[in-house]
Amino acid sequence: MLDQMASVFFEEANELLDNLEDYLLTLESEPENQEVISAVFRAMHTIKGSSGMFGFDAIQSFTHEMESAFDFVRSGIVPVQKELITITLEARDHIRDMLGKEITPQMQETSAKIIGELHAYTGRYKSGEKTESDSGAAAAPADTAAAAPSGDASGQTWHISFKPSPNILQNGTRPELLVKELCELGQAEVTAHTDGLPALINMNPENCYVSWDITLHTDKTENDIQDVFIFLDADSVVTVTKDGGSEAAADAAEAAKPEPEVPADKAQAAAATPSAGAVPAAPAASPAAPAAAPAGGGQSVIQQTIKVNSEKLDQLIDLVGEMVTFNARLAQTAQEMQVQQVTALSELSERLVFALRDTAMDMRMLPIGTIFSRFRRLVHDLSNQLGKNMELVTEGAETELDKTVIEKLNDPLIHLIRNSADHGIETPDIRRESGKPEQGIITLSAKHAGAFVLITISDDGAGLDKEGIRNKAVERGLIQASDVLSDQDLYELIFRPGFSTNKTVTSLSGRGVGMDVVRRDIGSLGGTVSVETVPGKGSSFILKIPLTLAIIDGMLVQIGKQQFVIPLTNIDECVELNGETDVDSLCSHITTRGTYLPCINMHRYFELEEPAPENSQVVIVNDNDSKIGIIVDYVVGNHQTVIKPIGELYKYIAGISGSTILGDGSIALILDILKLSQIVRKVDQDKQ
Repeated sequence: MLDQMASVFFEEANELLDNLEDYLLTLESEPENQEVISAVFRAMHTIKGSSGMFGFDAIQSFTHEMESAFDFVRSGIVPVQKELITITLEARDHIRDMLGKEITPQMQETSAKIIGELHAYTGRYKSGEKTESDSGAAAAPADTAAAAPSGDASGQTWHISFKPSPNILQNGTRPELLVKELCELGQAEVTAHTDGLPALINMNPENCYVSWDITLHTDKTENDIQDVFIFLDADSVVTVTKDGGSEAAADAAEAAKPEPEVPADKAQAAAATPSAGAVPAAPAASPAAPAAAPAGGGQSVIQQTIKVNSEKLDQLIDLVGEMVTFNARLAQTAQEMQVQQVTALSELSERLVFALRDTAMDMRMLPIGTIFSRFRRLVHDLSNQLGKNMELVTEGAETELDKTVIEKLNDPLIHLIRNSADHGIETPDIRRESGKPEQGIITLSAKHAGAFVLITISDDGAGLDKEGIRNKAVERGLIQASDVLSDQDLYELIFRPGFSTNKTVTSLSGRGVGMDVVRRDIGSLGGTVSVETVPGKGSSFILKIPLTLAIIDGMLVQIGKQQFVIPLTNIDECVELNGETDVDSLCSHITTRGTYLPCINMHRYFELEEPAPENSQVVIVNDNDSKIGIIVDYVVGNHQTVIKPIGELYKYIAGISGSTILGDGSIALILDILKLSQIVRKVDQDKQ
């Protein structure tokens, strides 16, 4: 039980640290944003409280120092500057390193170093201890102002009554640590009430029988006191009254007691960047605070969000895939039997399975913003490392994509962003000379395009150096000096393995490893990479990614005795093969709708011994902006395709990307449209 609860703590702490990084990077550009400052403070406070509950004392004490520093920031005593952001980001990384690990002497040294840097920074401003009225600094945060009574709350005496629920220990909360944390807010007198203790023989060690009354003299506000109990369960009771307050004030304090739910700022941040495996849904409403009834009357509906282990989602998709395969077999059996009742059951099964498939696939869809947020820190660190002023702008973060696809996009996007930062964005001096703002902009955007998502990484830098690319290609023997290449063909050279225009090798670039890896990784997802550039204005890399890799709609075709699947999203149309085409050639051309279209003869490509039929068919497919024709024997029809991996023996066969199981139990291979398109282009170029 405790291990399971500790696992929940680690998951929540990692989510809070992700949110904390976003808050800090936002604070760097908006240093006086009191809402963000309060969000940073609350994240630190929550991590401190949770780590203390589970006995992670090193994390608790370290985070307490960070929380105290941002308490001075909240009060307007310490300003937010780049130095503080850097120290806090380093602290955030250090907390993540300590999670779930044994604290080593090296970790303790790092903790002491960061705390020393933090004390040195805050000490420069704490010596004056300027109040908000003296300094004219930012007003008190909205959440503090709302809870604080009129006038200055410093030096007030508060009476706190804390009555834990009997089962508070069973959910991992340690009430004595909450009392200890409360005492750290000022001078405290604590009275423990043990009247409820039963005889030893009747005592349950998992129950709590003690309550506390605390008299606290502090300069903290009521909101700060309530924050100590922010994650208390619903059955525990906390009453906070100010010394000299009336009975009405005490009732108001009780009414203002926070509900046992996740704070609003944390819930909103978690909804914006759900962790991998979370099922996207509306923010959870508190059971204690149901939503307001609609204007027209009637009962309100409370929506809840739960987290599901990503492995369970993967298992669900696998089972749905098996049901799709089973349903295809059932449909084929019903067609062979020609029994009306069996056919009706098959059609009903098909509707149910397809509805289940759509629901299961939707559960795996996550906003692409879950990885977009990671790259803000990357650009921040690259800006410091390269001495360039850069900012990352994201668009379309709400665009949804399959969880599996999102996980595989991380490395390609890192390569492309580093490439834009290193090769694209100029130094501030060069940008000033060019009449550009000193701050370079890297834009990361996403949008839906049918069954695909288009992800664009663009910058407003210098653009690709055509002359530099040509010279490097000639030097490496990739092209001849006399070759005449179009701009697009020239830009394609940067995707060659080992190609780099950097003259020196740095920690970021120069080894020629990156762009070829990007194309290979995106190709493995069934996607494409294209580049656009304008000299002096910047470059854009466009990734075209399929929405999902688990189940796709396909068209079943027959080539010889074997059946193959072509992804339906790649198909434009099907036409009959005309007599002018050379059916004995691997690659030929047809004329359709006034367009001269290159084709690949799959009979010749797979070197099949069976003769091709007299009336073959051409499936016209699109690969990004170009089209090719695929000559097949017959078009069988649509097929719901559950993608299965192919074995190592077939892994490197060009033109095959996967496999699927048909209704009769036989195997059909899935054609790799991207690879076949590349083969056709290469043969075309060789002929010319």
